[in-house]
Amino acid sequence: MDGVFRALADPSRRRLLDDLNARNGQTLRELCAGLDIARQSVSKHLAVLEAADLVTTAWRGREKLHFLNAAPINAIAERWIDRYDRGRARALDDLTRALEGTVTSTETGTEKTGTESPSFVYATYIATTPERLWAALTDPAFTRRYWGGTELHSDWAVGSPVLWQDPGGEPRDLGQVVLEADPPRRLSYSWHGFQPQHAEFFGWSEEEFAERRAERRSKVTFDIEPHGESVRLTVTHDDFDAGSVMHRAISGQLPPSGGWPELLANVKTLLETGDLMSDLTPRT
Repeated sequence: MDGVFRALADPSRRRLLDDLNARNGQTLRELCAGLDIARQSVSKHLAVLEAADLVTTAWRGREKLHFLNAAPINAIAERWIDRYDRGRARALDDLTRALEGTVTSTETGTEKTGTESPSFVYATYIATTPERLWAALTDPAFTRRYWGGTELHSDWAVGSPVLWQDPGGEPRDLGQVVLEADPPRRLSYSWHGFQPQHAEFFGWSEEEFAERRAERRSKVTFDIEPHGESVRLTVTHDDFDAGSVMHRAISGQLPPSGGWPELLANVKTLLETGDLMSDLTPRT
């Protein structure tokens, strides 16, 4: 965590993270526009943030996009804030923001994407093997642990459906299809639209649900890379409509959902503690 604290110590780097939190997936040129410092200095600051895993990057055509990676900050929160009282910390933060007049509406969220299709990129390091992480992403015996009892079923061949099975129910086809499968390195599949249970979960009216269900389907991609005795897992979720509510949900910006950050934190904890190793049958 020393690298994270060193990276956060500089106000310009904190400003870059604030800019990415406001609008994720920016180019170097766009980030430079928000800072009154030289382009070369911005590049150096971004290199420090990447080294601390606070920023991750992805290419879209010839453009290199930068994304805020919340995993290291979440780790800090889990180590100290969760141990004491995150609820009170959030309440105090909300009060401070209210007194300062800076509260952001939960309906509009904090990310402004304009007319562009937003993307979500999240990277984390897990003390496991690529084979076991692949199994964690594809084995129903494991997925039910971090999907709240829901199992994912597929033969994980390109073109095959990805079926969801809720506790006590039968596997359901929500229209998800495997797009790429290169075990244990890369997996990609199309994402489902909002379901009736989401409307109940988020407290939407029938009109709100109908509007949000009409969003186009997105896709999620998992890239698994060996990194010493660990693996680096990068999750890229993209192909959303501009202003997508699904994007806000999967990125954890639509309470009470914790989105991918919460889900991946559970995967990391389960793999590293060994609680569920007996349930895993790695597939190659």
